[in-house]
Amino acid sequence: YLLQLPQEVPLRGIRDIRSSLRKAELGGILEPDELLDVLSTLNAGRRIKNYLLNCEQKFPHLQELASKIILVKELEEEISSCIGESGEVLDSASAELAAIRRQIQVYQNRIREKLDNIIHSSSMQKMLQEPIITIRNDRYVIPLKQEYKGQFSGIIHDQSASGATLFIEPMVIVEMNNQLRQLKVKEEAEIKKILQLLANKIGSYSQELKINIKCLAKIDFIFAKGRLSEKFDGVEPILNKEGYFKIVAGRHPLLTGNVVPISLELGKNFRTLIITGPNTGGKTVSLKTVGLFVLLAQSGLHVPAKYGTELTVFSNLFCDIGDEQSIEQNLSTFSSHMKNIIDIVHRADYNSLVLLDELGAGTDPTEGAALARAILEYFHNKGIKTIATTHYSELKSFAFSQPEVENASVEFDAESLRPTYRLLIGLPGRSNAFYISSRLGLPQEIVDRARSMLSEEELKIENMIEDIQENKRISLREREEAEKIKLELASLKNKLELERRKWDEEKEKIRAKAREEALQLIKRTKRQAEEIIQELKRASQEAAEREKQLIIQKTKERINNLHSELSEQYPKQVGSRGPVPKKLKAGELVFVHSLNQKGQVVAEPDQDGQVVVQIGILKINTKLTDLERIQEEIKVGGTEKGIGKILSSKTTDISPELDLRGMNSDDALQELEKYLDDAYLAGLKEARINHGKGTGVLRNSVQQYLQGHRLVSEYRLGKYGEGGDGVTIVKFE
Repeated sequence: YLLQLPQEVPLRGIRDIRSSLRKAELGGILEPDELLDVLSTLNAGRRIKNYLLNCEQKFPHLQELASKIILVKELEEEISSCIGESGEVLDSASAELAAIRRQIQVYQNRIREKLDNIIHSSSMQKMLQEPIITIRNDRYVIPLKQEYKGQFSGIIHDQSASGATLFIEPMVIVEMNNQLRQLKVKEEAEIKKILQLLANKIGSYSQELKINIKCLAKIDFIFAKGRLSEKFDGVEPILNKEGYFKIVAGRHPLLTGNVVPISLELGKNFRTLIITGPNTGGKTVSLKTVGLFVLLAQSGLHVPAKYGTELTVFSNLFCDIGDEQSIEQNLSTFSSHMKNIIDIVHRADYNSLVLLDELGAGTDPTEGAALARAILEYFHNKGIKTIATTHYSELKSFAFSQPEVENASVEFDAESLRPTYRLLIGLPGRSNAFYISSRLGLPQEIVDRARSMLSEEELKIENMIEDIQENKRISLREREEAEKIKLELASLKNKLELERRKWDEEKEKIRAKAREEALQLIKRTKRQAEEIIQELKRASQEAAEREKQLIIQKTKERINNLHSELSEQYPKQVGSRGPVPKKLKAGELVFVHSLNQKGQVVAEPDQDGQVVVQIGILKINTKLTDLERIQEEIKVGGTEKGIGKILSSKTTDISPELDLRGMNSDDALQELEKYLDDAYLAGLKEARINHGKGTGVLRNSVQQYLQGHRLVSEYRLGKYGEGGDGVTIVKFE
């Protein structure tokens, strides 16, 4: 159920921090990436705990695990304040580190300033390979041409691959570089000190963090099992203690596409199953599917099958599948199989499951068949559940003659000469060699001669198998037809039931509609009767002419009063229009004739005569010919009205800083557009846009918007003390 919720379960961020905890417990220093892993795990634990404990549905086991997660908010906050998202140690980690980095910045600026003067001096132009400043061995250097090394005083730190360029540290900055290097050493020492303090802090919470890791691992494993089951459409198998299993339409987990499922059982009516059939028909896949299902169930996982699948718990699962012949160990195919089988014979017990692929293969067919039968008899007499695949026809008769031993086969379509991959229980597989050879074009006289060489007993077995197969096919076909009829009847029954329900619902709707119409008719009749009574009452009362005139007079007065109020709120320009204003500037007051409103010019007219005017909180584009310059409004009774009042409130309320941190680019640019207009109207000369450092996406969006803005004269990143790269300083026109 949790995997189907619209909100994703917050499992991201869990890290295996056990090695970091051991290092911290021993007093070691943790690297920034290890600290970030600890922080990520703490954050994940907090999110998962809140999610599961606040979930509307009840999941006792998961919620019990979530309740054991210990929140260490103090440690989270301390790591967050010291380590950045990219693993850098932040200035906020300590006051000493911040002071050292300020000094480093000062020295770097001084060195760059000194080098700038050198590389841009006229005397140095011919000596330099190019006018740039670079770094070699953590020292600031400049690229000097090889032929001028004797004419320039400095220390050579490196040279280009061709030898034409020398990277020289001028003597005038050697001392400053030395001071900068000392500050770098101090910075590294302070960072090491900070990392050690954080590691010690984590070590003091190691027991709490170990509990969290254990709980998070269990929760993650539970959800992983759920996702795996969802991926292969698994079901929860029924587990029993009786030692038998039944697989219903089981599918190998690794097979994809149009998979033919298998159904089989073992341990109830028979405890040994012998599967025969052609190569590539699915015998080995059936063995592997059984083994995987047993292991999946005993690992607490669902199995890719249908409901009704029942499995048991085995103490041991032994299998001999595949060919492990080895030149180095001098093992043939037969020897490698036999080595495994000998080990299984010595270790298997009553509660074991044994899976054997191609039992007795790789040696003389007569001896191999006899050996395979003997091995199967041994496991069978010991009560060990066994499934074996083979090509030996002798084992088919063994299954017929031995109690609690059953034949099975993988079906082969003789017409198309292809396997169908269907597993048929109770039916031994046929060779089909004669039929296939004949279909492929082998002369019939050769086929007949080969058939005559078979013994009478072998022919009887083949004919018996053919009869059984034919009867099985007929019964399967009849069963499928019966199942089809059963499904059709069930579908028809459901359809009739739905029709009946639909008819009942329709009948009830008709009755409800008739009741509603009757009620409406009664209400309408009652209302009409009341209206007639009221009209009769009004007709019986004669209103005096004086009272009628009085009512008319009062109505006219109310209309006039309302008109006066509207005229005061929306004054109309009286008289003819004045001249078209010339040389309009931002901030001037104008009257917009088409809207009968006063406003303030935001930007000067463009070349097409279009002007941007602010009316209240709205901005409009209008033609210059639609405007008339007016004087500023005079305060009445100590208060301002109209645009003057808006400007006054803007000047009072506007802040010199806009905080966009935490917003996406679209929302941030909407806020920025409104703020720039308000700040300009308020008369601010400069504003500070706080977009934070982060990944730089929001900063780039802000600066792209500011570029070419009609109200902005210039902008720049903040300097030290202003917020650095986290803010942009804007100056208005």
